[in-house]
Amino acid sequence: MQGSKLYVGNLSYSVTNEELGELFSNYGEVREVNIIEGKGFGFVEMSNPSEAEKAKEGLDGSDFEGRTLKIEEARPPRSRERGERRPYNRGRQRDEGRPPRDRQRRDSRRY
Repeated sequence: MQGSKLYVGNLSYSVTNEELGELFSNYGEVREVNIIEGKGFGFVEMSNPSEAEKAKEGLDGSDFEGRTLKIEEARPPRSRERGERRPYNRGRQRDEGRPPRDRQRRDSRRY
C-alpha cells in the first residue's frame, strides 16, 4: 500500500468520527478521521502505510454498527479547472423527456 489514508464506505449515518477512530485505533495510530456527513462514507488516515494495510485487511468486509464495511486505499481527489462545476443535470439535456413548460402548467390545472 502506497499511502496511509483509507476510504471507508457503507457507514451507518449515525457513526461518529470518534467511534470510527476508536475502531481503527486497534490497528495503529490514527492521525485523522473525516466522515462525510449524510453520505455514508469517510476517510481515516493512519500514521504509516503498514498500519493502514493492517487496518484494511482486518476491517474490510467486517460488520460495524449493522453495516458491512468497504475499506480501500483512498485515491487522490480529481483536479478540476478553476471555476469548473459538475453538471447539475448529470449529463441529461435540459428539458429532455419533459413536455414544454407551458404545456406542463396547462395540464396541471386540469386535475
